Amino acid sequence: MRSVQIKLMAVAVIAAFASAACGSGGSGANQPVSGGWDDIVAAAKGEGSVLLYSSQKPANLDALKVAFEQEYPEISLEYVRGTDADINPKVEVENQTKRGTADVHMLTDAAWIETAAESGTYSTDLVGPAFDAPEYEPQKSIISDKFFLTSAAVFSLGWNTTALPSGLQKPTDMLDPALKGKIGIVNPSGIASYVDLYRFYEKNFGEDFLQRLAELKPRIYPSALGVAQALTSGEIVATPMVQPLVREKESGAPVDWALPDPRWGTPWFTHVLSAAPHPNAAQVLANFMATPAGQKALSLGYASALPGIEGSVARAQDIALPNPSDLTPESLTEYQSGWEKRFIQ
Repeated sequence: MRSVQIKLMAVAVIAAFASAACGSGGSGANQPVSGGWDDIVAAAKGEGSVLLYSSQKPANLDALKVAFEQEYPEISLEYVRGTDADINPKVEVENQTKRGTADVHMLTDAAWIETAAESGTYSTDLVGPAFDAPEYEPQKSIISDKFFLTSAAVFSLGWNTTALPSGLQKPTDMLDPALKGKIGIVNPSGIASYVDLYRFYEKNFGEDFLQRLAELKPRIYPSALGVAQALTSGEIVATPMVQPLVREKESGAPVDWALPDPRWGTPWFTHVLSAAPHPNAAQVLANFMATPAGQKALSLGYASALPGIEGSVARAQDIALPNPSDLTPESLTEYQSGWEKRFIQ
């Protein structure tokens, strides 16, 4: 059985998911057809479409759509992009009501991933051949035969090269009074990975780092994507939290980036939903995401789950999930309250 060890969750987290899981066990899952992989692919072509929920960057999801439809022209891929805080409740409701809209779900929320993998409530087992490839390292990359490592965000320093031609080498470089009001940061509200990121900066770059950053009155954005767009437009000139600006630089935008030492990242895991209305196409998409073609589409500026992927900045297996016991709903609410007092009030 392909699996990695997953830790028992805090009672509060388990209780929160238990209410959502009531009456929706794996026996009601929409399963792919019986038979071999060729039978599943044939059935997927008959279904004709597949829908992905993801918090990944839209440009990478667009690239995934193009690559997937080139490989499977009979199957149309659509996606809904949002934060984990937006999408995870939709998955829970669709599972409870057994009125699935999405087929595949890609996320970074460590507590949600590990609790859902433990319960098996929301997912069907993975069956694609790509998950057995030695180079994919399935023992490191698959949780409970249901969640598979897809890519990982590695966060970098970013700057506008017109405003800061000398660039940045470390996060403390931007604690310059001249940058007051010109730095962009992300609001961590409801997003466990961003809370983990803020804690990482405080731990590694000084207990007073966040307070000094707050004193510079940074602009606040709902996501790292918003920060990247503001940096490209010149609305801000620096940020300690943006994904590597590979695509933006390639397009000629006046930006640059550098990975701090140490660096922080968060992995995306993906699963096939038990409420999927297209269970065969869902398996085909999941499998494709773990192939070299799928990885190339998803990994520009990110860490890839396969080695040697063009445009990847790191290996996803080297980036661990945060400890879910540190990211319970109660701790996230408490952290958000303190963050708002520091950065907003």
